Amino acid sequence: MEKFYLEEPCIKRKKEAIEFINEFYTYNSEINGTGGLQRFLDNYEGWLEKLEEDYKRIPNEEKVPARTYFLIRKEDNKIVGMINIRLALNERLKKYGGNIGYSIRPTERGNGYNKINLYLGLKICQKYGIKEVLMDADKDNPASWKTMEDLGGQMIKEYFDDEYSNCIVKDYIINVNESIGKYSNIYEEKIELR
Repeated sequence: MEKFYLEEPCIKRKKEAIEFINEFYTYNSEINGTGGLQRFLDNYEGWLEKLEEDYKRIPNEEKVPARTYFLIRKEDNKIVGMINIRLALNERLKKYGGNIGYSIRPTERGNGYNKINLYLGLKICQKYGIKEVLMDADKDNPASWKTMEDLGGQMIKEYFDDEYSNCIVKDYIINVNESIGKYSNIYEEKIELR
């Protein structure tokens, strides 16, 4: 059985991380949950420094503290996804964006990996004492909102967002402890905590 774990980005993953982002460009796919890695392809070391600043940040109306991780498939040591977890929310993120952004590389989609990614992300949230997470997804991205629903996400509203995405957006809330409790029998055997 395949196993997965979250790994903090480090210098040894530089080449793989850049290949991960370039795959999104090759497939003309939207990039989410990477902590801005796509803006640092020519300065990976600078991105690692940014992630450290993100983690230590005092929340304000511009930015909030966050953690970013690679989702690694243990068998081949491959980055198959990423997840960005905001440890606090400001008013803007309460309206749009929420606590978690995530992605699976285009060639690895359709295997249920993002459910594992989100489950591991919820375990991180639990570690930081986050009891509920807010998340959103464009209505035309059913893979994302179905992932949320499959881990107990309850839709709280659907609306046309003309400020950020210019499309219909679905907002969800997930009770972290309930989700982990309810779905641990499915996902615990697929993960490896580090």
